Amino acid sequence: MPTVGRNGPYRLFFFSNEGLEPPHVHVQRDEALAKFWLSPVALASSSGFSSRELSRVERLVAETQDRLLEAWHEFFDAD
Repeated sequence: MPTVGRNGPYRLFFFSNEGLEPPHVHVQRDEALAKFWLSPVALASSSGFSSRELSRVERLVAETQDRLLEAWHEFFDAD
C-alpha cells in the first residue's frame, strides 16, 4: 500500500493490486476510509466519515488531483 500523501490526519494511498481499475485514491483517518476516482474526482465509496468531513476530504483530493494522477501513473505504469 504505497502512501502518496499525508495532510493533517489524512493518509492518501493506493492498494498495489488495484492497477487495473481506473485511477483512484483511498483516504484514511483512524477507522474512516473513503475511495475517490481521480478523473474526474468523484466519491466511489466511504465508511466512517461524516458528510461534512467527506466534503473536506473531497476538496483535498480535488486540490491534489494532478499530483495524485501523476503518482498513480508512476506507480502502476512502471515497467
